[in-house]
Amino acid sequence: MRHSKAQIVATIGPTSEEESVLRKMFLEQVDVVRLNFSWGDIKTRAEQIKRFRHLEKELGKKIPIIVDLPGPRLQDDGGHQYNKDASSAITARDEELIKFAIDQGVDYISVSFVSSSDDIEKCRTIVEKFSGNQKIIAKIERAAALQNLDSIIEKADAVMIARGDLGNEIPLEQIPFVQADIIKKCKAKNKPVITATQMLTSMVKSETPSRADVTDIVNAILEGSDAVMLSEETAEGEYPIEAVEMMERSVLEAEKHMKGDLKINPL
Repeated sequence: MRHSKAQIVATIGPTSEEESVLRKMFLEQVDVVRLNFSWGDIKTRAEQIKRFRHLEKELGKKIPIIVDLPGPRLQDDGGHQYNKDASSAITARDEELIKFAIDQGVDYISVSFVSSSDDIEKCRTIVEKFSGNQKIIAKIERAAALQNLDSIIEKADAVMIARGDLGNEIPLEQIPFVQADIIKKCKAKNKPVITATQMLTSMVKSETPSRADVTDIVNAILEGSDAVMLSEETAEGEYPIEAVEMMERSVLEAEKHMKGDLKINPL
């Protein structure tokens, strides 16, 4: 059976954390798992990581783990926003979580609300402080990050286009063009780039995706994304396994139509 070259990242949460569901998702070609540390407690996260490692051995498949730091996040009735008064994307709570992630042997630490390469360097300093060697993902979700994009890409090990919060920072109609520009710049630097947020939102409560969502996935691959990510679709959606299957089918179809060499920088 042919598998996509571009990777599928799945966010793990209440509807996907059980071992039986995880096993099916990995068999449906989830390549990387993501844990959003903005929610949940440390004990639950440790148990989830233990399940990942068990399934790695059972399936004979390396499963990289991304942990997503909360950053300077403010909760409100409508969800969350970043604290504009924060002087850094790395908070004291983030530092505690970085230490936990290192102790758990995760593979990637994803920094939220990055504004400049200084945030990446600060995270790397903390990782080294705790004797870690984790790679660092820069989440691009602020207008300031777009202004400092080249230096951020240079310092980070990988980049995530976090379109949800980015859509609160710039006009929505600009996102497709910003996405294409970020992907192009990451490819030029041979840095893995993940396109994320609302890729299959239509499948959170439906077994069938919208045509627009499928088109979105295909376009992200045609533009050169090395990975595409599922968020609430697999963390709390009703059809996590079906969402992974649909994403894999969409990515495969896109790759089938690509001309020339398909260059992927895997996570």
